Amino acid sequence: MTMSIARTATRSPLQGLLPLWVGIGVYALLLAVGRGLLNDPDTYWQITLGQWMLDHQAVPRVDIYSFTMHGQPWISTQWLAQVAYALAYGVAGWAGPVVLAAASASLAIALLAGFLDARLPRTATLVILAATLALMAAHMVARPHLLAMPVMVAWVAGLVSAMDRKTVPSFWLLSLMALWANLHGGFVLGLALIGPIALDAIWHAPKNQQTRMLLHWALFGLAALAASCITPYGWEALLAARRILSLGAALALIGEWRPANFGHAGPLELSVLAAFAFVLWRGITLPPMRIVLVLGFTYMALSHVRNAEVLALLAPLVLAKPVGEQLGRNVEDDTTSPNRWLLAGIALCVLAGTVVVASVRQYAPSERAAPVAAVDALKKLNLGRVFNDYDFGGYLIWRGVPTFIDGRTELFGEKLMVDHNNASGLAEPDNLFRLLKDYNIEATFMRTESAATKLLDRMDGWEKVYSDDLATIHLRKGGASEKVREE
Repeated sequence: MTMSIARTATRSPLQGLLPLWVGIGVYALLLAVGRGLLNDPDTYWQITLGQWMLDHQAVPRVDIYSFTMHGQPWISTQWLAQVAYALAYGVAGWAGPVVLAAASASLAIALLAGFLDARLPRTATLVILAATLALMAAHMVARPHLLAMPVMVAWVAGLVSAMDRKTVPSFWLLSLMALWANLHGGFVLGLALIGPIALDAIWHAPKNQQTRMLLHWALFGLAALAASCITPYGWEALLAARRILSLGAALALIGEWRPANFGHAGPLELSVLAAFAFVLWRGITLPPMRIVLVLGFTYMALSHVRNAEVLALLAPLVLAKPVGEQLGRNVEDDTTSPNRWLLAGIALCVLAGTVVVASVRQYAPSERAAPVAAVDALKKLNLGRVFNDYDFGGYLIWRGVPTFIDGRTELFGEKLMVDHNNASGLAEPDNLFRLLKDYNIEATFMRTESAATKLLDRMDGWEKVYSDDLATIHLRKGGASEKVREE
């Protein structure tokens, strides 16, 4: 009794709040580097589309922003995130999307921290969280996937908890699947994980319960599939992911879809090697299905670097219980609920800090994706068919200029993506002249340092009407040809 009283007397009211401190720390860090969250040209068209949906009270079903695919069927499985970003921008300018993205990413990491802290030693939890943040850093931009991250973590944590208990997940999780399906197309991964996690839970359950569990998991899987169709597009959202993955060679042209490169030591490569070394050192063993899951997450990350966040956030959930059993668990007694007044005070401080930081810092997207002066000059020409650089597409949509191509890769398809890349980089010079002719291009709007720009500088029938360090405009004149001008 005396020992119990002593422990209670010395217990700090701040104990048990590791997930909160982690979340606040990550949130503060992201606000401090907030401009980096806007270093992606796609943010422009995401907000523009979100505002269009607010204005029209509808979701898009055909392309309305390009002239190459105008009127072609196209849906946005990220519609809810796009609306959220548009609302945030309408309230606070560029600070709005920064705060929204930072809050969502920090919530995802806080949820992971809470899951790990209950199953692993404190040191192991902090090391994993540091690696998680490093792996996520390259793809930490204000786009829909950030808003879906906490939903993804909560969904998979619910499934893994059921696997750990050798039971069936709560059907309340289905609301998360419905939300995820409206935020980002990655919800398909959440559906795919039901099968292997269910197999592990059923396999390790008592024999007399396996048949009943199989039926319950099957029912949960069907219900999750139905929940994923609770979107404005119904089951069409499921097909959108297939269209993206079928882009083939076009995916390799986009940085975030490229495979990992062990020719240099980045966060992903170092994390994989460090994890491999740790397993060899400590002799960690895993049940077969968990090995399959971890290998699957690793393969996804190595195949497409954008999936590093999947490895970072989901692999620790699968590993937590068996690794914790072999390393030991956190021995601190953190079961007491934190004081609600303390939590309220912390929330007010975070809110006040957000207002101060957002009002002091001048958040704005990178100038590399926003050729403001060049677009001003382009709009004065009043043209409708402009061959643009891929990275300029998002800003052109923002400014109301029809695009030749932009970040909606699944709309344009593999062939046009590859042709455009080969044309702008002169990998296949004939592609440039063919596209300019086939699409009756009136002007080109390319990066000044691009190979296509340098070639057009010397082509008959193409006049340079604007150029700065970022972008150059060439206007088609009568008699445009493939003949190089003599100097």
